[in-house]
Amino acid sequence: MHYAIAIETGTDTQAYGVVVPDLPGCFSAGDTLDEAMTHAKEAIELWLEVAIDDGLAVPEPQTLATHQGNRAFKGWTWGVVTVDIASLSDKAERINITLPSRVLRRIDQAAKNAGESRSGYIARMALA
Repeated sequence: MHYAIAIETGTDTQAYGVVVPDLPGCFSAGDTLDEAMTHAKEAIELWLEVAIDDGLAVPEPQTLATHQGNRAFKGWTWGVVTVDIASLSDKAERINITLPSRVLRRIDQAAKNAGESRSGYIARMALA
């Protein structure tokens, strides 16, 4: 998904401010424009993750042109942040993978030692 972001230009003493109009209350900042863009992506992902965890619908982004017509952001710079919504979903998927027996035995032993299932252990380690 592509979310428009409104960027308030920073100064020597003030950071760049970022607002995500499609996500109420989602904002960020950065000392540089690049930092502001990176922080905006993180803020969007966290906002969406909380919404998904709370069972809320993920808002469909409006077009950049629609937001540019909003007088509240007159004079602001615009950008677009791309977020892979699928990577935020906790929906379980069944997969089939092939591993060498030696590796599978190590995974199984580590999962057992951690008191987890094989799938749970692999997921936790991948997220770590």
